[in-house]
Amino acid sequence: MAGEKKILVVDDEEKIVEVVKSYLEHNGYTVYPAFSGKEALILFEKEAPSLLVLDLMLPDISGEEICRMLRKKSRVPIIMLTAKVEEEDVLKGLGIGADDYVTKPFSPRELVARVAALLRRTGEEPVPLASVLSYHDEDLVIDSLKHEVRKEGRIVGLTPNEYKLLMTLVKYPAKAFTRDELISIALGGDFAGFDRTIDTHIKNLRHKIETDPKNPQYILTVYGVGYRFGGE
Repeated sequence: MAGEKKILVVDDEEKIVEVVKSYLEHNGYTVYPAFSGKEALILFEKEAPSLLVLDLMLPDISGEEICRMLRKKSRVPIIMLTAKVEEEDVLKGLGIGADDYVTKPFSPRELVARVAALLRRTGEEPVPLASVLSYHDEDLVIDSLKHEVRKEGRIVGLTPNEYKLLMTLVKYPAKAFTRDELISIALGGDFAGFDRTIDTHIKNLRHKIETDPKNPQYILTVYGVGYRFGGE
């Protein structure tokens, strides 16, 4: 059985939601239905679901846009429901951060199996963020496939350690990291440096990606703890 796993199912077709909800609940999941993008975002904040089943074509906010919005702050697994079968559309959905997709019409049993498999997989390893993330109207753009960071449209030359630090902060956007955690996660446990070395890396990183390094909007200091990412 699935235990206390919460699933948010988002589709404007009530019959589809009813069927998916029935099958998921039969397999032990708690299901929250939403019939619009706005409703989905409200429920997401309120219930903190373990996984989203998200229709691509919604009446107000598109599934693609919701996916982009959530990927800036969450690593929750997302399965896209799509009537589109074009390879380019599928790849686009995966590129903005969806983890899997199911093409309509679909077998509810297959969807349940996909949900279970994705929850098992993401329970073992972090869910990847979208391959391209942008913040503050593309002031800062991070392309993890190209290992490329752009500030105001210009490529920023980061050292390997700076890039690792930035990606660690970005992947866990709500978390405040201690210096020791950043050394362990971003630079590896065998990093031959002191915790204050992180401060130097952060200072250099701010000079490269912040408009005003003295008043940063991306790499924020959490006093008494360390650092966290602040991009929106």
